Amino acid sequence: MMVPRHRVAAAVAAIALVVGVVVASQDAWPQGARTLKIVVPYTPGSGPDILSRLMADEIGRAHAAAVVVENRPGAGTVIGTEAAARAAPDGTTVLLVANSFIINPSLRKVNYDPVTGFEPVCYLAATPMVLVVNGASPYATLKDLIAAARADAGAVSFASGGPGSSLHVAIEVLKRAANIGGTYVPYGGTAPAINALMGNHVTAVFADYPTVVSHLQSGRLRPLLTASPARVAPLPDVPTFAEAGLGPYEADIFYGYVAPAKTPGDALAQLASWFRTALNAPDMTPKIAKQGMFPVGTCGPEFGAYMRRQADAYASIIREANIKGE
Repeated sequence: MMVPRHRVAAAVAAIALVVGVVVASQDAWPQGARTLKIVVPYTPGSGPDILSRLMADEIGRAHAAAVVVENRPGAGTVIGTEAAARAAPDGTTVLLVANSFIINPSLRKVNYDPVTGFEPVCYLAATPMVLVVNGASPYATLKDLIAAARADAGAVSFASGGPGSSLHVAIEVLKRAANIGGTYVPYGGTAPAINALMGNHVTAVFADYPTVVSHLQSGRLRPLLTASPARVAPLPDVPTFAEAGLGPYEADIFYGYVAPAKTPGDALAQLASWFRTALNAPDMTPKIAKQGMFPVGTCGPEFGAYMRRQADAYASIIREANIKGE
């Protein structure tokens, strides 16, 4: 049976459109390459690792590309970061970055520059930083804690994962803004700092939200302050630095992706499109919310400008507060 010409033409046009889309999606890739590597300078099972694997699965399904996650933890994320900096700038390698990416150069000697050594791709998600106290403590509000520190600085201690972390920096900003003293106690991570808090070994902890959310919901911990730019939706009664009269300090824990310096613009645009589309997939928000993260989706130069502002702010605070790395 003869197929009408108009149907043949329509079929050919449809095939051409599909082929065109596939070719367009491959234009920015080097010849023969079909694997995107996401370098994660954190351990498997961590929040950044889980976020990266969610992105890898979604991008792989949507674009028929092989996307692999390579964990390169160590030296406060420096090992993985330096490895990514040495990768070919061809659009096939990206690095998961968070606050340590822009803090480390102010604390220790590193073989990369966060501004000139990488190209911004996308700022995907953020996690709030929250100051918490033991739920059984007498500190119902931040004012109570500040008053206690002013009355007897030696009786108050602040802890975080650190030293030199974004959480440690937030403590120093608080102490300087409130004009209070208090001992800083560093721990190997937020979880052991929280254990110390619940055992009444320290007075307060600046923590990343995912680590404390279950304790906040149970009432075992009490939130007093957030460093986010605005109030956090799950914590509507917790003030920001500005609302607490402590100045304009704003800092979330950010999670994003960068590519090696000199990666071509078309490759960066394609990567940004892939990550933004993956972030906006219908089931992605609840998946990352489960990790205590909130979607952002700021890509390209705007993300680069954000990191430069944050790097300058961290460098200034670290210098003024004389914060030392490990």
